[in-house]
Amino acid sequence: MTVVDRFLDYVKFDTQSDELTNMTPSTPGQMIFAQHLEKELRAMGLDDITLDDNGYLMATLKGNVDKQVPTVGFIAHLDTSPDMSGKHVAPRIVENYDGNDIVLNAAKGIVLETAKFPELLDYKGQDLIVTDGNTLLGADDKAGIAEIITAVDYLIKHPEIKHGDIRIAFNPDEEIGQGAHKFDVSLFNADWAYTMDGGEIGELEFENFNAAVAKVTFKGRNVHPGYAKHKMLNSIRVANQFAIMLPRWETPEHTEGYEGFYHLISIEGTVEETVLTYIIRDHDRDRFERRKKELEHLTRKINNEFPDCVSIEIKDQYFNMREKIEPVMHIVDTAIQAMKNVGVAPKVQPIRGGTDGAQLSFKGLPCPNIFAGGLNFHGRYEFVPIPSMEKATQVIIEIARLVAE
Repeated sequence: MTVVDRFLDYVKFDTQSDELTNMTPSTPGQMIFAQHLEKELRAMGLDDITLDDNGYLMATLKGNVDKQVPTVGFIAHLDTSPDMSGKHVAPRIVENYDGNDIVLNAAKGIVLETAKFPELLDYKGQDLIVTDGNTLLGADDKAGIAEIITAVDYLIKHPEIKHGDIRIAFNPDEEIGQGAHKFDVSLFNADWAYTMDGGEIGELEFENFNAAVAKVTFKGRNVHPGYAKHKMLNSIRVANQFAIMLPRWETPEHTEGYEGFYHLISIEGTVEETVLTYIIRDHDRDRFERRKKELEHLTRKINNEFPDCVSIEIKDQYFNMREKIEPVMHIVDTAIQAMKNVGVAPKVQPIRGGTDGAQLSFKGLPCPNIFAGGLNFHGRYEFVPIPSMEKATQVIIEIARLVAE
């Protein structure tokens, strides 16, 4: 099977994760998909295959060299984003893309427009896989899974390519931030690994946001509005006062690159009680800590005006893996060299988000992120150029070869 064959097979599985179930995997479709992959890996003849009750699937391609070389791992996630349905995905291949808008669903008027998605034009002349406009595609991260398995299959069929032991793993619930929570790093037993979970061709990332979530709760006092003077305390109005005290330009829609932000993701409120939920992001650890302190400072400021009105709870989510990667930068250099060797221009850049690799790096498994090739993840406009998937597969093979050298 080609990487395209596998990908088109894999997207048939509905594997949306769900952060509300409090289970691992969070949805049954992920386990069904993992069991399908387990059968495929066994048919290929891989060793050390394990699938635990939480949906973590691992396997080994044994090395074919007579010397001691590091064990390298490749990881991708089973789930797709909760942001849009992944059920009944109906992919379509647009052959030799001509540079015009792509009609995804004529009946509903859903069009992948170059004016809104100019990155399309970078792939003129290539074959693209697109959606039918009703679902996401699932290249995040079923493209990564297809690339890893196709690369391993190629190495099995081409024993002239020398490599050490290669560990592969497919985990659940990355999209809800829990993919690495129950990942058994000691069982995986690799010296380092790469998540095949990046975007466009050439992406290589070993930096990500430091991340936290803050829940700010405002307690009000409800009184009949006709008789409320000097009695009512409207928690919605106080919460609004708090929100506008944060820097206006330090929000996702005004930041890029290494710039951090405060992001108000939900408001739930009545006169009696209002809850603001923020996510806090910054690549720099010191600035990240200052952002958390700023929210605490504003909480105290509001309480000075309205005593005992507001409380705050801040929880760290993950940290920038750069501090764990820098001592072993040779693993990034290897990925860069592999890309160059197969004709891919590396695009080393920070992740403006998180990755399983960040959490795994802090659990003792250094784990940069490599492109899987897809674009416009998490929605109906998602697409993946076929040559990008093919190049990602070649990068995996080349990394294995370079490590053996």
